[in-house]
Amino acid sequence: MPHSRRSFLGGLASAAAASVALRPATAGADVAIGQTSPTAAPVARRGIKLGLDHFAIRGFNWKAPQLIEYAASQKLDAIFLSELNVLESRDDAYLTGLRTQAEKGGLTLYLGMSSVCPTSGTFDAKAGTAVDQLKDGIRMAKTVGSPVIRCFLGNQADRGTHGGIETHIKNAVDVCKAVRADAVAAGVKIAFENHAGDMQAWELAGLVEAAGPDYVGVNIDPGNATWTLEDPVASLETLAPYVACTSIRDSAVWETPTGVVVEWVAMGDGDVDFTRWADLFAEKVKNVPVFLETFAGLRRPFNYLSDPAFFKPWPKMRAQDLARFLVVAKRGKPREALPQLPQGADRAAAEAARQKDTFERSVAYCRSGLGFGVRA
Repeated sequence: MPHSRRSFLGGLASAAAASVALRPATAGADVAIGQTSPTAAPVARRGIKLGLDHFAIRGFNWKAPQLIEYAASQKLDAIFLSELNVLESRDDAYLTGLRTQAEKGGLTLYLGMSSVCPTSGTFDAKAGTAVDQLKDGIRMAKTVGSPVIRCFLGNQADRGTHGGIETHIKNAVDVCKAVRADAVAAGVKIAFENHAGDMQAWELAGLVEAAGPDYVGVNIDPGNATWTLEDPVASLETLAPYVACTSIRDSAVWETPTGVVVEWVAMGDGDVDFTRWADLFAEKVKNVPVFLETFAGLRRPFNYLSDPAFFKPWPKMRAQDLARFLVVAKRGKPREALPQLPQGADRAAAEAARQKDTFERSVAYCRSGLGFGVRA
């Protein structure tokens, strides 16, 4: 059945919490690779816009005008409405109003949608054909002034279906080719995210090349790269020529007797070498904002040492990619889980507050530790 990334990630969070045994992080550990010491001098600004991917603060259930207002209040440079459910209307007058509001707030506005692969389990066939949905997404992106329409293929479950991920890639490419004329005429690039474990970087690069890099690109997500057992730096090395949009977060990664655990954390709190990532991004990617799509406390085990069937959906995983991921895992240390949120009526408010705190701490780190941001 089709499902949203909210329900998909929520299910994984519950499963991981029930199945992963954890030990506290080593006290007094050195500052991790990619982190900045609290006493370090701020990094020089790189001239790269810093923005909000609205999914970072999804717990507030705000609609587009409130999200734009919040991003402006944080003196950000850009706002990414990464899913269409934050829109109260899809008509041109409403969309033009959002564009005007963003411009008045000093924000560049980017727009996204969900799956456009008709054979993915995440695709919502009730909303129309994949071609029709993508055409409408292109129309809306043009109207709000977004240079891209972000979308995705599916999630990791698609890898285990008949024909594997290659069948779904082919079907997604066919959808893109059917709307090429619309995208080119609108000046909107179709930006596929490496999403929820669906594709490794080399597979996504192949999708873009098969469809045509003149009108198809990538929405790069370094957090999702860890779910495909890739070093996010290596993922960026492969995908940099195609990057048209971003949704970034940090990841803590550590080894266990059965494999590894990945936990998404605030920027600067993880084990990814984001200093190197930022240097590479600044060198290879031009005129693309960095949007923060942060999470706090979502853990997922990857039990490749104990599960004989673990690699079955990954028949072409490359040894060098896994080796680079394991370098990240070996420098990580197990850590304590975040405190449990209260049950009952207060849970939603506590979750929203945690999301907001994680996002705002990440903004501060990206500005001082990585040199992202233009306005503040």
